[in-house]
Amino acid sequence: MTETDDATIARPEAADVEVLRYAAFPDGAVGGNPAGVVLDATRLDGASRLAVAASVGYSETAFLEPTRRDGEFQVRYFSPLAEVAFCGHATIAAAVALAERRGSGPLLFQTLAGAVEVNTGESDAGPTATLTSVPTRTRPASGDELAAALAALRWRSTDLDPRYPVHVAYAGNDHLVLAVSDRTRLADLHYDYDALAALMAERGWTTLQLVHAHTPLLFSARNPFPPGGVVEDPATGAAAAALGGYLRALHLVDPPAQITVLQGVDMGSPSRLLVDVTGDDDRVQVTGGARPIR
Repeated sequence: MTETDDATIARPEAADVEVLRYAAFPDGAVGGNPAGVVLDATRLDGASRLAVAASVGYSETAFLEPTRRDGEFQVRYFSPLAEVAFCGHATIAAAVALAERRGSGPLLFQTLAGAVEVNTGESDAGPTATLTSVPTRTRPASGDELAAALAALRWRSTDLDPRYPVHVAYAGNDHLVLAVSDRTRLADLHYDYDALAALMAERGWTTLQLVHAHTPLLFSARNPFPPGGVVEDPATGAAAAALGGYLRALHLVDPPAQITVLQGVDMGSPSRLLVDVTGDDDRVQVTGGARPIR
């Protein structure tokens, strides 16, 4: 097929695509992070998917293509501005949407970041899903990275919690992990959007994982997401997985352990993410629910 032939193919309009809407990782019956889900995106090319994601306007929309294997899907994720390799909250939303239609059980999502196993089930609060991340890794942030991030956040080095070294952690995407000593510093978050967007684009960071440790197993978090055209995410499964890998790698938790991440509270959209780490696997499990948005 020539370029001319390809250009004449009519792409589906965003309005013609059925998009399910779910809020993933709600804390009870409220909150969570909205995600779009397209259960069969076989006929959509990349440009069409980006147009749909922009029309939906959520931080990410997941596009699924069933494979020949039962329970296996090719999955791609798009923000309103660009494709991202992996998105945790859209994974949970898509898995719950599938479970409501197919029944609970194991799923396999083939993503640009690698294969992600997902198991769905039921809880007293409704359907839940647990994703198993790709192998995690972490590295210390450079002095230049830290200085630029602090400047964009309008923070000082004295705001940081010395127990938690500043790292760039990975669980499908890169996230800068910054821990602050005072919870009020998280509540008072007013960053320089353009400066942070430029820094994150240069470094390839998907979000910033800004956290406060209430205990070694309980964290409050905020996640700026300017690369996706969104000021902040109220629940970020990929960043939670990266945090779990970071805590284990730096021996800041004693595996096996479950870490609770509370996010979205300062945005009025409270979210709860459960992160499980073990001592013999560099992957991380993240569990949460998802509720339909009517």
